[in-house]
Amino acid sequence: MASSLTPLVLLILRRQESYGYQIIQELKNKTGGELKIAEGTLYPILKKMESKDWIEGTWKKAESGRERKYYILTKNGEKELEEQYSQLNFINDLINKLWNLPTSILPTKSTITSA
Repeated sequence: MASSLTPLVLLILRRQESYGYQIIQELKNKTGGELKIAEGTLYPILKKMESKDWIEGTWKKAESGRERKYYILTKNGEKELEEQYSQLNFINDLINKLWNLPTSILPTKSTITSA
């Protein structure tokens, strides 16, 4: 799941500065609640992305007075996002090609068991 979240987080940060819980809520909202990410899943990903200089985090005081770490996309993050976007498009195209193969060329259960 972590590798799938990385490009999603980079896409969110491409649009605007954001903090962890806000990222979680945006992903939840964009998927109609189907994608539920625990904070314990997201924060290690953010930390790893920050160590790779894909994002930069800054502690700021929110209107509530609470400190939050806001993240922005760096130039290296933009490059990584472009690379991951290209790779995901390639994989998506390949899945579609394989999915749409005629079933007649796929082995049947009887062909597999008789071999």
